[in-house]
Amino acid sequence: MDKQAVIRFFDRLAPSWDAGSTHDEAKLKVILDQAGIAAGLSVLDVACGTGVLFPYYLERGVRHITGVDMAPGMIQQAQLKHQDPRITVICGDIETLTFPEQFDCCMVYSAFPHFEDPARLITALAKTLAPGGRLTVAHSESLEQINRRHIHHAQQVSTLLLPAEGLAALFWLFFEVDSILSTEGMYLVSGIKKPGDPCMGHVVASSFSR
Repeated sequence: MDKQAVIRFFDRLAPSWDAGSTHDEAKLKVILDQAGIAAGLSVLDVACGTGVLFPYYLERGVRHITGVDMAPGMIQQAQLKHQDPRITVICGDIETLTFPEQFDCCMVYSAFPHFEDPARLITALAKTLAPGGRLTVAHSESLEQINRRHIHHAQQVSTLLLPAEGLAALFWLFFEVDSILSTEGMYLVSGIKKPGDPCMGHVVASSFSR
């Protein structure tokens, strides 16, 4: 998968993204509950887009949100929408970015199929989390719905989403998986980072922007 093609795809959609999106708040509540989003925590939102989840994080009293997206158009929309000092947005590749400190929670919402190599992404995300931190991959649709849409509308910029049990197996090296949901209306895998840190080699990111 060509990352530049992914960037172009989402840049083209960015100005109309919010107008064409709907969100089931009941499902989002389940996702955020399973993701352990709670007061005082720091959250890394990967492929954050226009910041769809930012208001929901803030409602729960998180300490800080860092949103990352490769598409400059998406980041521009997120910056225009969200001026809260608790929010930092970064345009960059999460697989190469590193940070001055580790996060309590990492969320990949409605975006995982747009990363070519799931194992490589999970390894990169494990580096961003403090020991005991939580990684959650979630969609507010079923596995079948997600894969059907990507095959028909985004085949060149996505891969098929793994069955939840298969994704959970990829989590295993770094995470104790304690939540797997795969229903007609939701997909979620979530786990807590194991003790110790097999992920080494942090370099501080220099591309923070507001």
